[in-house]
Amino acid sequence: MSHATPAVYVVDDDISVRESLELLIRHADWQPKIFGSAQAFLAHPQAVGPSCLILDVSLPDLNGLDLQQRVADRRDMPIIFITGHGDVPMTVRAMKAGAVEFLTKPFGDDVLLNAIRDAIERSRTAVSREAEMRVLRDCYASLTPREREVMAFVVSGRLNKQVGGALGISEITVKAHRGKMMRKMKADSLPDLVNMAAKLGLPAAPKG
Repeated sequence: MSHATPAVYVVDDDISVRESLELLIRHADWQPKIFGSAQAFLAHPQAVGPSCLILDVSLPDLNGLDLQQRVADRRDMPIIFITGHGDVPMTVRAMKAGAVEFLTKPFGDDVLLNAIRDAIERSRTAVSREAEMRVLRDCYASLTPREREVMAFVVSGRLNKQVGGALGISEITVKAHRGKMMRKMKADSLPDLVNMAAKLGLPAAPKG
């Protein structure tokens, strides 16, 4: 996935802007995906892999700021806003909502290319993190209910004997569940397992 050609989406209602950006993006060896409206962009299936979105603020149907809200869950697709008439409140709103750059036309090719490079690097990091989390969630989903209980106690710092007392099972049985759980989670050590539990946001084991 990390070796896929990054996709650079462009949403702008000005055909001359779309054509010039398409040439610029293609020349930089990225994959341009060009749209004349927010609705056309939303109707297009999103590619899996590093990407970013160059978004005009003023669009004929759904404006750029509203589209930004629609795709807020796409952490792997940083947004670069472009506009011919930006103002401070507009810029603040866009940046607070997570935009990585806000450029006012006209701007130099180098300025935009640098912004795209930065956005794609952020996207690579997000894509890699999401892939890691997907593997982690799959590993956790493979655990039995008892193994999940044991994991919760283990990452809370309980000893096998304490876990057995809390669950009403023998220490030997706890060790067996713990061994299987560690293998399924692909955890090399207790600190490794604790880190995994933190990433998954698992609740702490009940006290007592």
